[in-house]
Amino acid sequence: MREQLRERIEQLTQEYRNGETMLADLDRRRTELQATMLRISGALQVLQELMGPVAAEEPETASGPAEAA
Repeated sequence: MREQLRERIEQLTQEYRNGETMLADLDRRRTELQATMLRISGALQVLQELMGPVAAEEPETASGPAEAA
């Protein structure tokens, strides 16, 4: 009976350690994913800001020749 308890304790201890390792890996991956998403968000913001003036200029350019005609 005692030997079975020891074996079970060893099994559970190993499972717990495996769980800790998996959790640490998930935390690392989450941090990496957050950093990636932050970079993507920044890139999107820059591109949207660049498109803002371009989108505003295009109708003026298109209306320019129409006014000249």
